[in-house]
Amino acid sequence: MSGPIDALLITAAVVLILVRQFRARRISADRRWWVMPAVLAFLAVREPGVLDPQHHAESALLIGAELLIGLATGAGWAWTTRIWTEPDGTVWSRGTKASVAVWIVGIGLRVGLFAIGAVLGVHQDSSALFLALAATLLVRSGILIWRSRSVSTAQLRGPAYGDRVASPSRKESV
Repeated sequence: MSGPIDALLITAAVVLILVRQFRARRISADRRWWVMPAVLAFLAVREPGVLDPQHHAESALLIGAELLIGLATGAGWAWTTRIWTEPDGTVWSRGTKASVAVWIVGIGLRVGLFAIGAVLGVHQDSSALFLALAATLLVRSGILIWRSRSVSTAQLRGPAYGDRVASPSRKESV
């Protein structure tokens, strides 16, 4: 794809993700949570410019670092997301201020990697960004599904002994 189209796709994906992050969203444990990351990864690896032909080692190191940053951002994002269970048993999530901090740090680290690549003279394609975004979404979704299952199963336990017993209105002495 061309540079402007890649930039538009990346910007649209990030804006969509960020807007959806700060709305309360129901977490469904269906099997489609990996589809968006898979599509982004496919878009990244189908392009021939993933590695710079003149700087294979440096390019591979930058992509590896980009993937590590993406994995860390996804994990940080998932662990800073608030999860709760409604009375009907549905599990919901919403990003927090800490989630914003995770995104800011992740973007800052990616800008730093881009600067390092520019100093080294490595041609950097948008494929690394697509891969990192795919890794971020995959890890975030996986951790949220895992967390939502632990929250929902904790809520499914029966009432404890004495939960429905009215408290005494006066102090009892034995």
